[in-house]
Amino acid sequence: MMPAPEAIDLLIEARWIAPVEPDCVLENHALAVRDGRILAILPASEARDRYQPGERVTLETHILIPGLVNLHTHAAMTLMRGLADDLPLMEWLQKHIWPVEAAQLSAQFVLDGTRLACAEMLRGGITCFNDMYFFPEAAATAATEFGMRAALGLTTLEFPTAYASDAEDYLHKGLAVREQWRDQPLISFCLAPHAPYTVSDASFERIAILAGQLGLPIHCHLHETRQEVDEARQRDGYSPLVRLHRLGLLGPAFIGVHGVHLNEAEIDLLTATGSHLAHCPTSNLKLASGFAPIAKMLRRDINIGLGTDSAASNNRLDLFGEMRLAALLAKGVSGDAAALPARQALRMATMGGATALGLGHDIGSLTPGKAADLCAVDLGSLECRPCFDPVSHLVHVAGREAVSHVWVAGKCCVDGKKLSLIAVKCLDSATTLWQNKLEVRQHI
Repeated sequence: MMPAPEAIDLLIEARWIAPVEPDCVLENHALAVRDGRILAILPASEARDRYQPGERVTLETHILIPGLVNLHTHAAMTLMRGLADDLPLMEWLQKHIWPVEAAQLSAQFVLDGTRLACAEMLRGGITCFNDMYFFPEAAATAATEFGMRAALGLTTLEFPTAYASDAEDYLHKGLAVREQWRDQPLISFCLAPHAPYTVSDASFERIAILAGQLGLPIHCHLHETRQEVDEARQRDGYSPLVRLHRLGLLGPAFIGVHGVHLNEAEIDLLTATGSHLAHCPTSNLKLASGFAPIAKMLRRDINIGLGTDSAASNNRLDLFGEMRLAALLAKGVSGDAAALPARQALRMATMGGATALGLGHDIGSLTPGKAADLCAVDLGSLECRPCFDPVSHLVHVAGREAVSHVWVAGKCCVDGKKLSLIAVKCLDSATTLWQNKLEVRQHI
């Protein structure tokens, strides 16, 4: 006598499943979800006999992958998308972004901007983002409204903003938010000193101590421009990376953002300390910052994740675009056509980011026991035919518009390309309001 089918919440049958770990592609398999976690991955024919799902989703032309992890962004800056294009980094920051923030930054700005970012990221298959901005409580509220996973940076600067007065104030307010939200399962935190050129040695030392005491990652811009590195060497006699190492920040909890201008010794230092890198190729190109030596870093076994940076410097929160560009640039810069193959690019966009955030035990791959953070991509269009390698198509053919379904912790957030939340209804009026305010500011 056959045993009765086991009750589960969700069964997804897909043409292909790419678990990332292990590195393979499974054909005509199914993924079982119970209580928000992956229960099993098995042939679809077996799954139909074994399980009685509360919901069954059949994806005949799709590949199912882990939810993408955006390892570096400033989510609320979606409200400044296209505000100051075609400028180098420091001019962009000092003459445009920082003045607008000085005039408009508020908790409501962050709430509305992060809501807009969450809607865009979820529709593009991103289920987790690592943020660095102000008013993290507003960002936590927005992410929670959309059912999204977020690692929120406790931003630290030496100069005042509408959020805080000095480094001590930034840290005090940020840690209070962490205490308030620490029991929310989809919300985690990072210490986020902005950059070596905006944070003092004393603040970095305090952050290093806090990171060790609280078990938090450190998320910091690093070696983004040649000017930044040259000025530091002239002033200190060594690079910003060496400075952070001397101050005790580098290590398995450290995420350096950009890493465009790194020499061989500095790449070796990242390897020796077990530090991670957030690679943001589109932003680096748009701001003319340069080409990060990704192929060299991968050969040294440095863990690399992908980030979009902000919509103000990208202008998309699109990890499909970042996967493709990262792969192409790695080949072009290194002169090696075998550099950064598609499966490695997918790993960077999933497990690479999860590992850097200290979340690799829970997300980043389709592994039984992990959270059911999932993304389904439709490869059935004419543009995706023929399909000899579905992972290659993910990186080099399909774009974020091919994402059809997204789940976070087993909850469907995007269904048939549509966000399934009421929260999006307020976005049209909010974005129009902020556009009018920022346009007036730009003409003052």
